[in-house]
Amino acid sequence: MTDLWQLRPIANGWTGGQLRRSNRTESSPPLVIKLGGSLLNRSGWPMLVGDLIAAESAGQRQVHLIVGGGPIVEGLRKVDQVEAQPAEQMHRLAIAAMSLTAEVVAGQLGLPYVTDLNAATPGVLDISRSSACLAAIAALPCNWTVTSDSIAAAVAASMNAELLLAKSVVPQTSAIPSLVAAGWLDGHFATASNNLSSIRWAAPAMERGGLH
Repeated sequence: MTDLWQLRPIANGWTGGQLRRSNRTESSPPLVIKLGGSLLNRSGWPMLVGDLIAAESAGQRQVHLIVGGGPIVEGLRKVDQVEAQPAEQMHRLAIAAMSLTAEVVAGQLGLPYVTDLNAATPGVLDISRSSACLAAIAALPCNWTVTSDSIAAAVAASMNAELLLAKSVVPQTSAIPSLVAAGWLDGHFATASNNLSSIRWAAPAMERGGLH
């Protein structure tokens, strides 16, 4: 039984809830959507993700998508596990891998592939070439406790934006430390998200259990 606030349908094919409730008064604050790389393994994901973005960008809301690295980053992680590589190099390569995956997602969704955090229309962020994104994540540790979860949190905090974590499965609690311990969030997320006023999650409506 979950203890999430407002566990409900939020878009066609999606269920959602809150991890941190916002006290902000503006009707349409900026939003960063972190798209988990594992979602790209689902058949028909472009339509599924497109429906989520359409629902979240209603009312001319500023929406940016940050895409997890998926299999490319997992490959880097395995290389590092077999033979340890310099931490800063692996961190840089993981960010570059996220941008490769993001470029594919932008093409499939028909969205602009952008570096500008002030873009008015929904777009997919190329974090490896965005000076604003790189500045936002510069203070993050260069190790595997940091994934796209913490990167998206840092970018959202720099924009004074809300964060929506779109993942493969529903979390089993709204307590961030417990989600970190379970592996649903990365190990640095509790710190990276300190300055965020609102954190929500979304998952395909029929999925239950498991990790991201």
